[in-house]
Amino acid sequence: MTRPTINDIARAAGVSKGTVSRVLNGHATVAQRTRAQVEHVMSELGYAPDPAARQLSWRTGQTLGLSTLSGDPLLSPYQVLLRRSLEAHTAPAGVQLLDLHGDLHTLTRLPSAVLLLHIRPLDHRLELLARQRVPVVMIGHHPTFRWAAPDDQGGALLATRQLTQAGHRELMFLGSGISQVARDREAGFLEAAAEVGARVSTLPGGFTVLDGYRTVRRAWEDGLRFTGCFAASDEQAVGVVAALEDLGMRVPQDVSVVGFDGLPELPLPINLTTVAQDIPCIAAAALELVQEALSGQPVRGVKVPVHLVPGQTVAPPP
Repeated sequence: MTRPTINDIARAAGVSKGTVSRVLNGHATVAQRTRAQVEHVMSELGYAPDPAARQLSWRTGQTLGLSTLSGDPLLSPYQVLLRRSLEAHTAPAGVQLLDLHGDLHTLTRLPSAVLLLHIRPLDHRLELLARQRVPVVMIGHHPTFRWAAPDDQGGALLATRQLTQAGHRELMFLGSGISQVARDREAGFLEAAAEVGARVSTLPGGFTVLDGYRTVRRAWEDGLRFTGCFAASDEQAVGVVAALEDLGMRVPQDVSVVGFDGLPELPLPINLTTVAQDIPCIAAAALELVQEALSGQPVRGVKVPVHLVPGQTVAPPP
């Protein structure tokens, strides 16, 4: 009897080959009803994925670059977790993962494909890679390129509503410049604040603990006041809590703080209220998109759901 293929499963289930692939890889982006239908068909046809074939989907000798901007910290907790998740898929397939930090124009040879982090308007990396015909996948959404990203705006809505539902009406957003991530999370913050007519202020900064500390401490000393803060990253949120405590404020009794990322083992004495993103799922989706780009499949994006993780840093305003 001929062994069923992934094409057979897709045809019998009435879905695309890509959907079957996402079910096999455990992606959270597949609707539960669709997943159940695909799994039922696989069971009926006696399908079992071939591990060797899955590794051979990457060609031997291919390289994958992870491109970060010159100001990005290489050893941030988020980047460490993302790289670890990527390597869990690339290493068994014999694909070399390269760190491309800073200006890509200095490279004498570009990798087989590139993952871009922290996309900015008029990002010059896009022009260079397009000219060299190097497939690109973004960690972060984009209207015309392949991308995989958490639901940044929806997550910011969840975070800010956690503050407004606790009664906060004087809110501050701590962003991180002009990156797509910061703009989407600020949009979610402003939408949730507008729902209740809250007074808002926004501060630019970076994603690190030190950025959060310095920005909030200087603003507070200059007279800015708020009872609820949504920080665009967990690392920033840690810095915010430290700054407030050094200023004599108590978290959450005087000021509430919510972060974004869901990073483990943060250096805080209490659990941070945050919005968690599924970093392994984002990495797996990004790599699937890289393979689709290398094989000439249509451009698409993958938005990975996020969820609120209640902690101990939100309380009603004083």
